[in-house]
Amino acid sequence: MTPDRLQRLLVEVAETVVRHEQELTALDQAIGDGDHGLNMKRGFVAVRAKAESLSAQPLPDALRAAGMELVMTVGGASGPLYGTLLMTLGKELAPDGSNLPAAFSAAVAAVMARGKSQPGQKTMLDVLAPVRDALAAGGPGLAARLPEIADSAAAATVPMQATRGRASFLGERSIGHLDPGARSSALIVAAACRVLEG
Repeated sequence: MTPDRLQRLLVEVAETVVRHEQELTALDQAIGDGDHGLNMKRGFVAVRAKAESLSAQPLPDALRAAGMELVMTVGGASGPLYGTLLMTLGKELAPDGSNLPAAFSAAVAAVMARGKSQPGQKTMLDVLAPVRDALAAGGPGLAARLPEIADSAAAATVPMQATRGRASFLGERSIGHLDPGARSSALIVAAACRVLEG
């Protein structure tokens, strides 16, 4: 991971989130408090602004710093959860990224602990867990396959009833809606894969 590629990765992820602000807001208005798009945009605009200085650091350090930026700037539950994901990934990742499957698995476990939730509860974990499993399984063309896996996993939250987070207050009325956290997770996975595959 060269500094130039890391900078492109941070910028691509940030700009993808920013481009989808209105979509994420609309999804959250249906089953949450309507601020997921705005909160995510705020955090990733901050990451984008620091992309050059972040990319001058070793990859693990850059991820930890980006995660801390999200904790400090993203409101609601998303900041601590996405921040935990990146900070743990940075903590566990080898400088050359060679242990990505194990590091990502540890990061997902940290998100589960922070959010006191599991896959199947209509949250971002319903995307992160299948991505974790795909990374562990490996195989050819993984960077090309992961976005499709993430998109399918996000779509699978539509028929679920939320049992965690603000959406859980709606009970059965949460059924039939795409989870905004699952959607933002899928967007981030796809953006990262576009840079890593290129």
